[in-house]
Amino acid sequence: MLPANRSTDISSLPRGTYVRLADDGTSVRCCGAASAVTAAPGRRGFALAAATLAVATLAGLPGLGHAATPTLRVLTHASFDVPKELLSGFEKSAGVKLSIVKAGDAGEMLNKLILTRANPIADVVFGLDNALAAKAQAAGVLATYSGPAASAPATVSLPAGLVPVDVGYVTLNADKAWFAKSGLALPATLQDLTLPAYKNLLVVQHPATSSPGLAFLASTIAGLGEEAAFDWWAKLRANGVKVAKGWTEAYYTDFSRNGGKRPLVVSYASSPAAEVFYSKDKITEPPTVSLSLKGGVFQQVEGVALVKGGKQAEAAGQFIEFLRSGAVQQALQTTMWMLPATPGTPKADVMRHAPEPTAFDNPTPDQLAQHSAAWIARWTKVVLK
Repeated sequence: MLPANRSTDISSLPRGTYVRLADDGTSVRCCGAASAVTAAPGRRGFALAAATLAVATLAGLPGLGHAATPTLRVLTHASFDVPKELLSGFEKSAGVKLSIVKAGDAGEMLNKLILTRANPIADVVFGLDNALAAKAQAAGVLATYSGPAASAPATVSLPAGLVPVDVGYVTLNADKAWFAKSGLALPATLQDLTLPAYKNLLVVQHPATSSPGLAFLASTIAGLGEEAAFDWWAKLRANGVKVAKGWTEAYYTDFSRNGGKRPLVVSYASSPAAEVFYSKDKITEPPTVSLSLKGGVFQQVEGVALVKGGKQAEAAGQFIEFLRSGAVQQALQTTMWMLPATPGTPKADVMRHAPEPTAFDNPTPDQLAQHSAAWIARWTKVVLK
């Protein structure tokens, strides 16, 4: 038993400890964060009220049990990159600490979100795109957000539940130096990639684990037709196509520009601009080129959404608004190498090396929703088994 005049944080006392609050015998039994009140016989009503008031007073005194800063859990793909000063500013304004969990490529990220839906690992998720939106909706892992950003003007759109943040184009990229040295012409059509001259030159991503991988598969189907597309994929397998788990592995391990053996890779129309931006030699022309081939360009729209069952809905909503803020929309062009979804955002100067394709081949949202799983299963059988 502790005397009433001793200052202490009762929430931190061992379970079962009694604290005397008055000379009449009123006491509080500590039970961790919650405390059960007992009163002396004959003064039950007054003593109970007095003890309850004393507990509240003790808990609110300066220095006696400061509330910890809440944590906002943000699940993202591996390419998420917002300047630290902007993230710090958000933490300060929202009164939270950010815990950013990078879960591989977007396809992997969604799989983890689905596997943990009974006990969500995040409050908000960024990086789901128009190729994965249907799968996320069918799995029931997203919650509806109705804040300002949900109805704000945007250059692109996503299915309900996702707020668009950025847009880019999945395309083939080529290592210009490799092709110049070999004397081989750049492919002019997807069919060229099935010719013997292009054997063992291409690396793609697995559509089950990679959002650009699924986007590229979808573009071949939309551009060539389903049967012709899978016939093309079968020929590509015979011609030595390599399949990587995700974009990072394909671009930074297998692509010849980065020390690999494949001079053709599925990447983004903005990748040549990124090569200029990050070059140690301060080059003025990109060493790679994006190829806008029929059936080989997909317009990818990335979005942010609340996670169903998340714990910090208010802060998560603030994070959604944050990603659509002018500062983030400007910054993401040279951090995540995507174009902003907010109309009127000035384009970064280096993006002049990333001209937008004039045409792209996307299945309709309904087609993606209804057929993506079957397309992936068929692709796996045709290309890998």
